[in-house]
Amino acid sequence: MVSDSSSDRAKTFHVVNLGCKVNRVESDDFAAALLARGGEAVDAARADLIVVNTCTVTGEAEKKTRKAVRGALRANDHARVIVTGCAAAISPEVFEGMDPRVQVVPKGSMMGLLAPEGSSFEPHGAAPLLRVGDEFPTRVGIKVQDGCDNACTYCIVHVARGRAWSRPADEIVSEAVRLAQAGVREIVLTGINLGSYSFEGMTLAGLLRRLLDAVEDDVRFRISSVEPRDVHDDLIELMAQADGRICRHLHLPLQSGSPKVLKEMARPYKASYFVELVDRLYEAMPMLSLSTDVIVGFPGETEEDFQETAAMAERCRFSKMHIFRYSMREGTPAARRADQVDPVVKADRAKRLEAIAQALREADRSRRAGTVELALVETNGVATTESYHEVRVAEDAPVGELMEFRL
Repeated sequence: MVSDSSSDRAKTFHVVNLGCKVNRVESDDFAAALLARGGEAVDAARADLIVVNTCTVTGEAEKKTRKAVRGALRANDHARVIVTGCAAAISPEVFEGMDPRVQVVPKGSMMGLLAPEGSSFEPHGAAPLLRVGDEFPTRVGIKVQDGCDNACTYCIVHVARGRAWSRPADEIVSEAVRLAQAGVREIVLTGINLGSYSFEGMTLAGLLRRLLDAVEDDVRFRISSVEPRDVHDDLIELMAQADGRICRHLHLPLQSGSPKVLKEMARPYKASYFVELVDRLYEAMPMLSLSTDVIVGFPGETEEDFQETAAMAERCRFSKMHIFRYSMREGTPAARRADQVDPVVKADRAKRLEAIAQALREADRSRRAGTVELALVETNGVATTESYHEVRVAEDAPVGELMEFRL
């Protein structure tokens, strides 16, 4: 099993992933490193080593993280449990106190600990990553950026992840080429604050241009969550002209449609700016699919504030909404406020907004009726379209392939 001694080898391992798409990429890298050193991916009950990649974005995520670590400890009585990720960075003593078998490892130290001794292991460099156990990841993420220089008043992630930094473009392009050659047909660019990507003057749009030039036309790219202030004209133009090689889908976090709440959240844009950006996006790409994140029940949020958020959602015609009830995170300015919203009120607002979100998703699906999109076959008989809708396809459609689908 893995420990502070490099001679201590894990023959069997299990990786538990919690949280965002960036965590998913990192967890896949951990698995790839362990496979490259001769390890075998097994279920938790048979593992010598269990890695838990944690999340702390909400109170519920924190609870799931602690439950996952306790579950790993109960899975068998001999596995060493490595706990890493955001929750471990914020509260290492919580996890270290659970059991002597728990070892908290900072995210930045994980690859040095897990990679084959004497190797220069690169993420996704090992072909075994493409098949861990029986799961073939048809959509593979590449982490191009980490950290965040913003400080939204409700968020603790910038503390856990640290300052923003970007990977060298050459590394990213090389990784994308290897994945394409291995058969991956959709590559997702991920980051904690993806739109802030900047390496030697290259922006996210510049990176995408390089990727389009380097990778064959039968591979498409998808941009994961990107902040409104980071969606510039060059990115919009590139997406509009890429003919679907960059999915015409953006996840654009709104968080609130209330100008007052946005200011108190310290979000770096106004509600009017968000609307203007959405209008520009739809003008450039009329069939754009636009998803978002919204927080209900932020401290001091009134019914009027909530109604502004609901109206904004309908105005922007979101195709999908991730709705979160505000969760107090110790150490953030919002958690210290005395005007916390009653949990019953938060639940009611979430329920009402979820009904709006469902209606908007159905409307987005309906407006695409009769159009043709490329769909990525995920499992037998199920595929995901460019606009991020799940569709049924033939049971014998090859998993991992892109195929035309009429909605």
